Amino acid sequence: MRLLFLQILAILARLGMRRRSPVKRVLVIKPDALGDLLLATPALRRLRAGLPEARITGVVGPWSRVIWAGNPDLDDLLDMPFPGFSRASGPRPHLLRPYWVLLRYAVLLRHHQYDAALLLRDDHWWGAALAALAGIPRRVGHAHPLCAPFLTDALPYDPADHVSGQSLAVVERFLDHKQIHRFAVDLLMIKSPLRFAPSPAAQDWAEAWVKTNLSLGERFVIIHPGASGPTKAWPPERWAALGDALAERGLRVVFTGGPTEAALAASVAAQMGRPALSVAGATGVGELAALLGRAALAAGGDTGPLHIAVSQGTPSIHLFGPSDPDRFGPWGDPARHIVLRAGLSCSPCSSFDFCPRQTAPVECMDRIQLGHLLRAADTLLRVTCSRL
Repeated sequence: MRLLFLQILAILARLGMRRRSPVKRVLVIKPDALGDLLLATPALRRLRAGLPEARITGVVGPWSRVIWAGNPDLDDLLDMPFPGFSRASGPRPHLLRPYWVLLRYAVLLRHHQYDAALLLRDDHWWGAALAALAGIPRRVGHAHPLCAPFLTDALPYDPADHVSGQSLAVVERFLDHKQIHRFAVDLLMIKSPLRFAPSPAAQDWAEAWVKTNLSLGERFVIIHPGASGPTKAWPPERWAALGDALAERGLRVVFTGGPTEAALAASVAAQMGRPALSVAGATGVGELAALLGRAALAAGGDTGPLHIAVSQGTPSIHLFGPSDPDRFGPWGDPARHIVLRAGLSCSPCSSFDFCPRQTAPVECMDRIQLGHLLRAADTLLRVTCSRL
């Protein structure tokens, strides 16, 4: 029924479509969370290089605006309350609210007269419908069954592709270049890095924090024990054991996290036998990025802060259980960013609230052992030391 409704909506949208004209104004739609927006920054850089004179506008949710707010590849940035993406708690919205919001913002965007819209999430039918109802004459995205009716240029849809590669492929199609092939993705990970530049104020904060809390020349590692879903979490006692093992190697351990993760960070630090520091709940995204950029190593699960670490060039260890590293893993040099996973036949299942097999603790995370992390840490620390 939804597909039929969307096909009818797509037909109606064509009635008010503007004619194509030379591309002067481009809208880039990305509704996701912090890490996902970081993973799309290589595509923004490629778009700016291909259209240096165009006015490029990003449209994002207010929950992730900070990632694109200072991006030099954008001229403007708009906030939009994309239905289904906010993590704020509250009563369930009315069933028709996504459609009322869609019509309202389509009318607002129509006044800007964009020449093209790029959809950087492959299954976001709402964004594809938004571009069509706004009368944007060229609309590029992936041929997901719910999106395809609204697009003028639809790339083959493969939910196994890395999201950064998908975003780059959308830009390449828009620029009328050849489609990106799978064999080129590894090279792109190195040649098209993530982009996020902490502000001078954030850099000053990180510099002051290091001078206040660490000895001169002391190296430190950052551990981010929090997770965006319970099935992504690694046991707290293992994070503490990792912290102790790294402290024994002469490194200071610093825990990070958002305001809701401060108690978890304090609990993990308390389980350590050696003293550790925590900035959980005390940093914004910019301050966290600036601190990560000074760390010798970062470790955590499949979370936005680990992608921030990659964007700062910090060697990193990423624990993957229910999520797919081939799709959402680190976008960077594989020699500096290591993915660890148990490799169960049921993984990745993309179930972040509960284990479909009802294992407790969640088996795909529980089977990642401390020794796996220590071997990866030793490898990356050797790489770091060799490049100092």
